[in-house]
Amino acid sequence: MWLLSWVSFLADVSGEMIYPLLALFLVGVLGSSKAQLGIVEGGAVLIVSVLTAFAGFRSDRSGRRVVWIRVGYALPMLGKAMIAVATGWGVVLGGRLLDRFGKGLRSAPRDAMIAGAVEADQRGRAFGVHRALDTAGALAGVLLSALLLWWMTGTPAKSAHPGVAATAAQTPAWIYRVIFGVGAGLGLASFLLTLLVRESDAAQPTADAPAPARASRGGATATGAQTAVRVRLPRSYWMVLGVLVLFSLANSSDTFILLRASDLGYSPWAVVMVYALFNVTYAALSYPAGSLSDRLGRWRIIAVGWVIYAVVYAGFALLPAAHAWGMWPLMALYGIYMALTDGVGKALISDHSPGARRGAAMGIFYALTGLTTLVASLVAGLAWDRSGPTGAFLIGAGFAVVALAALGVVALTAGRRAGR
Repeated sequence: MWLLSWVSFLADVSGEMIYPLLALFLVGVLGSSKAQLGIVEGGAVLIVSVLTAFAGFRSDRSGRRVVWIRVGYALPMLGKAMIAVATGWGVVLGGRLLDRFGKGLRSAPRDAMIAGAVEADQRGRAFGVHRALDTAGALAGVLLSALLLWWMTGTPAKSAHPGVAATAAQTPAWIYRVIFGVGAGLGLASFLLTLLVRESDAAQPTADAPAPARASRGGATATGAQTAVRVRLPRSYWMVLGVLVLFSLANSSDTFILLRASDLGYSPWAVVMVYALFNVTYAALSYPAGSLSDRLGRWRIIAVGWVIYAVVYAGFALLPAAHAWGMWPLMALYGIYMALTDGVGKALISDHSPGARRGAAMGIFYALTGLTTLVASLVAGLAWDRSGPTGAFLIGAGFAVVALAALGVVALTAGRRAGR
């Protein structure tokens, strides 16, 4: 669990150097529309969702997870390098898809290994530790990106000319490319650390998912990994999954939030620092949130997070340019929402899936939430192009409220079992 958490730390140092600047590069430098941004980010989420399901099923069937993890951390280096040299949004799309191709291969096997490495009553804390280190890496990457921006441009914290195109165009394209290239190079460190990861018993059937041996055609007994894939996912898993998928319709790409900051007049340097504040609260609270979910119940923690999300998205929608400073507290709150829901949601999925099928359970979770996030990103991009940011963010807030109502129904129906 600790080794995989440090792998994620290093990967996010690389990835988050690029992510907060990607929207500004696409819209302000390459001249892409908001809808095209939605296609890039939505397509990235889609490929993650499809491949995560595939990798989860295959790692369960083979009983091997490490190979998926290693390839999954190797491919993003090439994807980031493509983005660094892109001259059109189509090349950025290709690089982003290759980057996310790697994420899709590694996520479900990695999460299944983490869940299998600890006892059931420690899963919230385990995923909390993983998310804390993952997000600490994101914070380090964001700060490194901001440092490079400051060093190469000395950009002030706020532009005198609001608007995405105005603020991004003030930063030369070569500066974005240098930062993206450095991020691609740093991705090598996470891949090298995966070479220390070894297979464990986590990929085999565990006590919470007994799988009786069956005779093969030749009369031999089937292996644990072969038998494990016949274990069915319980009804409670599908109920939990349904609510989480419904909420993901509210959850469009975070690049739209960063575009909102730029739209309010923040320079690229300031956009990166606002994103850094989000990572501070996210990293600081991920472990406490996971630990609380072990004691108070997952649904309670997630419900609080979704309430915060609805409030924050309404704030993004209605924040006037005269009070652009409001992005700072809103982003801090947004980090709290992520801390309360991300790792806790994975722990909840793990609670309701047998150990022998946990890779598949995680894969299905990523697949369906990825598909709905694709829809949410496309809708947000089209809404922004047609009516501005207000409509895009109010749509997200509305779906969050609907998901909260569904959560209440499921929690009441499932009783104590759903509240664990």
